[in-house]
Amino acid sequence: MTEKIGKVVLDYTYYAGEDVYSDGSIEDELLKIVQEHPVEEYPEMIEKEKNWPVFYHLSPFRTNIIDWLPFKKTDRVLEIGSGCGAITGSLAEKCGHVTCIDLSKKRSMVNAYRNQDKDNITIMVGNFKDIEPHLPTDYDYVLLIGVFEYGQAYIGGATPYEDFMAICNKHRSKNGRLIIAIENKFGLKYWAGCREDHLGSFYSGLEGYRNGGVARTFTRNGLEKIMKKVGIGNYSFYYPYPDYKFMTAIYSDRYLPRKGELSNNLRNFDRDRMINFDEKQVFDQIIEEEEFPLFSNSYLVVIGKTPEVIYTKFSNDRAKPWAIRTAIFEDVFGEKHVEKIPDNRMALAHLKNTAKAYELLSKRYEGTKIEIDPCKIIGEKKELPGGNHGSHYASKGLSFAYCQGKTLEGLLDECLAKGDVAGFKALIEEYMHWLSYGESAVCSNIDFIFPNIVVNGDKWQVIDYEWTFEKLIPAKEIAFRAFYNYLLGSEVREFCRELLFEDILHLSQEEIEEYIADEAEFQHFIAGERAAVADMRELIGFKAYDSKEMQKFFLAKDTKCVYQLFFDQGAGFTEENSIHQTEGYIAINQLETTVSLPEGIRQLRLDPCEFACIVRIREICVDHKVIANDKVITNGTWINGKDIVFATNDPNMTIPCENAKSVTFRLEVHELPPETAENIADKFKKSMKKFF
Repeated sequence: MTEKIGKVVLDYTYYAGEDVYSDGSIEDELLKIVQEHPVEEYPEMIEKEKNWPVFYHLSPFRTNIIDWLPFKKTDRVLEIGSGCGAITGSLAEKCGHVTCIDLSKKRSMVNAYRNQDKDNITIMVGNFKDIEPHLPTDYDYVLLIGVFEYGQAYIGGATPYEDFMAICNKHRSKNGRLIIAIENKFGLKYWAGCREDHLGSFYSGLEGYRNGGVARTFTRNGLEKIMKKVGIGNYSFYYPYPDYKFMTAIYSDRYLPRKGELSNNLRNFDRDRMINFDEKQVFDQIIEEEEFPLFSNSYLVVIGKTPEVIYTKFSNDRAKPWAIRTAIFEDVFGEKHVEKIPDNRMALAHLKNTAKAYELLSKRYEGTKIEIDPCKIIGEKKELPGGNHGSHYASKGLSFAYCQGKTLEGLLDECLAKGDVAGFKALIEEYMHWLSYGESAVCSNIDFIFPNIVVNGDKWQVIDYEWTFEKLIPAKEIAFRAFYNYLLGSEVREFCRELLFEDILHLSQEEIEEYIADEAEFQHFIAGERAAVADMRELIGFKAYDSKEMQKFFLAKDTKCVYQLFFDQGAGFTEENSIHQTEGYIAINQLETTVSLPEGIRQLRLDPCEFACIVRIREICVDHKVIANDKVITNGTWINGKDIVFATNDPNMTIPCENAKSVTFRLEVHELPPETAENIADKFKKSMKKFF
């Protein structure tokens, strides 16, 4: 039995007649949106609905995970677990035919309606185990995007993941590829405070899923063990960043991230999270220790021939005229080159302007140590997105030379790490010199920022200059942009704020605020009217709770929540016969403790803290019997029957407990400024004197 929605074919031959898997009413909402709105309106609907499922299923940025792969118009693709079609449409635009498999009829209908204008999609609805035996074994691509972790549910049995991989692998052709995108259970984001994606609980993947659940994610080593058992040896690992769901860049073993690059880490939008530490700083340490593959948040495994692309960065979270993709290619001889490719037809003009900028900047810096990375226009015979039907020869984008070396950003960070202030200043001074060089030329590159400058020997190579304008922009404005973006990269760099803004640029606070507003306006110009992905957390409403507040509590507890006990066994109170304790403080201002007393005790002195304070006595018990507060001798001032103000840094309370075995304190201890404590004590003493 089949059904057509637009041009899309739905095949119900293996459908059991009931959706056994559903996310509930949200699927009805998604179906309504795709039935009533064209694809172009999805970003608007995402902003209107303000919820995670709509953003997750309908965001155009979900396709980044596959848009860099070298698909051909003749390719036949098998997409297993196609769901609501987050990537199906992009596959259909790039390939000859797409066969989708999904258990849910409703999700498949969402997929069909959103892609109803495409005549090369067939969606097979039903259980994968029932459908799989009837599938061809010569697909050019077999895709499992966010699906492999459900191997137990798909296959079952004693070795579900090995069996699932083997079954999927047999359906690719001899020269085809099996593509698996999956979270890394040791991904840094989970250590840093993100919840596990499938269970919604903290640290469940790190703890080995001991509390159950149907999904299982793996480390790289875990995936390699599965492939080895299946007999797969030809594979390559890619590392989507921040993760595969909303990827902005993808790295590989041939091009791993450099220190300073991984600063965009608040990209989980599904739930509230903690922030246990600065992920950018930890990533820098991981990169330095050459352990990035172990801690990458996600993996994309390519089984089969390794693509020539070794790195891709997406800049498509922009208005259409500026949306592009940057890719680094490496051929069989190890030669690398860079390409910038338009995301749509409108972005071609932006790349042509970049080519013109190369000529202008090269002329400006001719004969200096500043080298502008050479580029040339490349073309191919194809249909551009957004164009009319039918192939035609058109500009594909720009090709650049690949530059070796360290970024200026990386060199500055190295100076900070070593405490090399002189080296840091020298680099900044040289930067300012070259920024101002030839300033009278009608050519200003506002992207002359630290990550875009590669230092190789005595050459400074400018590798990105897309935001170059044929007008004079003061060097001070461009320098502020470079400094401001550098400072945003990590908290450690904040130590340079005064040097950069005040000593170098001589800016007042008002000027700094004006420049920040200008930068925000420029970013809005680039992003267009729609909310950027980075804004979606605030829009959806999930929070990121910084554990620094908890750290402050423990620090305060360690330094403030210390009390001292003195035991008088006939020789009075002495330091030798006393102990310091912290364990009795159950909160920053609550002391609850039971003290075992030594033999021969006559009296006990409690110093609840070492600062001026007010203490409220909830209860003091000697051998489990409450004693009256008037039995307590103190160097503070009683202001009522329960509260004592101590205008001293040595508050103390003496309790009679002759031959007792234990004393229990239940107190509230609130710190007061010394002057406030003294004023309260003096006022109360005066009022009591007047009364008597």
